[in-house]
Formats: sequence, structure tokens, C-alpha cells
Amino acid sequence: MPGVYAPQSDTLMLAAALRREGLVPGMDVLEVCSGSGALAVLAARAGAAVTAVDVGRRAVLSARINALLARRRVTVRRGDLFAAVPDRSFDLVFCNPPYVPAPGESPPDRGAARAWDAGRDGRALVDRVCAGVAPRLRPHGVLLMVHSGLCAAEETLLRLEEAGLRAQVTDRARIPFGPVLRSRLPWLRRRGLVRPDEETEELVVIRGEKR
Repeated sequence: MPGVYAPQSDTLMLAAALRREGLVPGMDVLEVCSGSGALAVLAARAGAAVTAVDVGRRAVLSARINALLARRRVTVRRGDLFAAVPDRSFDLVFCNPPYVPAPGESPPDRGAARAWDAGRDGRALVDRVCAGVAPRLRPHGVLLMVHSGLCAAEETLLRLEEAGLRAQVTDRARIPFGPVLRSRLPWLRRRGLVRPDEETEELVVIRGEKR
């Protein structure tokens, strides 16, 4: 659907991480920043009870349509991250948030770029997930999150540890710069986020387990 983030390399990495977690029937699962709902449907295929949340109207509609087409039950809610599920906890939370550094001071509140732009350091949404996920996890519950190395995996690990999770990078991959990054390479290089000779972006999957 136009205006909704299409599944890409980061989606595939997060899908592989989800499969390794051993999703089983009856597991309560939450996806925030759900976009098209492709990963929510994947979790539902394994029998998990899935709630998917996104702030965008088009994303919510897309996730509902894709769940219907797949004949899988997914509860889809429109809301701002965990505010959509204020009194619930889950066995697993997973997330592919906007993480691309952008010249604007804060993320856009409308338009297609809302799906990837995340402030000048790319951490506007990542930091909010780190700060808010612990109360949404049951004891030994797991967070899986994918983001770019451009927004500092080490910072994410530190913030999750401070929030009470044991955190580690479980997957790394390098992919060619996509259209968005290529369009702002001069700015990224001026900021020192990309080396002059660099032509690929590192993606990481981070796993945090609640103590």
C-alpha cells in the first residue's frame, strides 16, 4: 500500500530472529511500528496471539488487510508505541522502528518518510522503545529490535541494560545503501556517520531479555 513501509532486508533479518525464538501457540506477542503487518502475520502463523500497533492509518489498514488475506487473526491497533496497550504485558515484543538519521530535529508527523526518518541521530523511536519496553514484558520476556548501525547499537545495548534487560547483538549484516541513504550521503558524511569510502550499511538485530 502506498505510504506503508515495504518489507526489506531489515524485515527479513527480524523474521529470522523471530523464528529462532520458537514461537508457539498461546504465546502473547506484540509488534510495535508494525507497518504492513508482514511480521505480525508470520507470528500468527506460528499460533501466537498477536497484537500489532502502528501510528499510521495506512499502516493499520494494510496490516488488517494482510492478516485477512493470510486468514490469520491479528489484533491491529492504531497508537503511539506502547500507549496502545497500556495495561498489558507480553512474552515477546518485536520492532522494526524508523531509524534513519535525518536533517530534521524530530521525526515527521506525516508522509512516507515517517516510516524511516528518526531525527538527527536516528534514535528518536529507538530510544523510546528502549525506555518503554520493560513494563510491557513478562518475566524473562524478550525484545527483538532491528536497526541500522548508523544509530549506534552500543547505545541501544546500554539503554536496554539500564532498563533491566540483558541485551546483545545477535545478527549483523551489510547491505548496499538504499535510495534514502544515497539521497543524503553528503549530509551523513559531513556528520561523520558515513566514511567517505563507505558504500554499505550495517544492520543489527538486538535481543533483550527481561531479568
